[in-house]
Amino acid sequence: MTELLGALGGLGLASSAGLNAYIPALITALLARYTELVTLPDEFAFLSSGWVLATLTVLLLIEEVVDKIPGADHVNDIVQSLVRPASGAVLFAAGSEEAFGDHTWLALLVGFIAALCVHGTKAAGRGVINVSTGGIGAPVASVIEDVLSLAGAIIAIVAPILVIVFIAGFVWVSVVIVRKRRERRRTKAAARLARS
Repeated sequence: MTELLGALGGLGLASSAGLNAYIPALITALLARYTELVTLPDEFAFLSSGWVLATLTVLLLIEEVVDKIPGADHVNDIVQSLVRPASGAVLFAAGSEEAFGDHTWLALLVGFIAALCVHGTKAAGRGVINVSTGGIGAPVASVIEDVLSLAGAIIAIVAPILVIVFIAGFVWVSVVIVRKRRERRRTKAAARLARS
């Protein structure tokens, strides 16, 4: 059961990193450094060092500003296409050590893929929001993503079994986004045919 909870916790952290690379990393690092709530494996103990905490704080502040500016958020999503999955990989591996044992590379791969899937859905959804609202929805979407990333990270650490609900919600949102994109394409195609 401990292995399952560790894997669910790692999955929750990786998924949260797909929305914002720095929020779950900073929460994990702070809790590992200042509480007994998070214990990092030896190979990931560096996450709770002072320089990592300072770096994560600065990067989070930059992300918070850039991600709320229409247009700049798209460029940020391109840059974050590697950063978020890398953060998810490290967080998953650090949180699920018992489930993967000596296979750290496999844990890194699973975390990378989980965060990449969430990031890809987030980036696609943000594109739909920006186009449909003329960019006005970017700051609102960014705040919602940050809140979800924060909630997901806390749930992953405090009550990892609830990660299942978090992931189910993500799948539902993904399906809604895919359907909206298909509807937009059909509407555009129908409009082109009507003009012809």
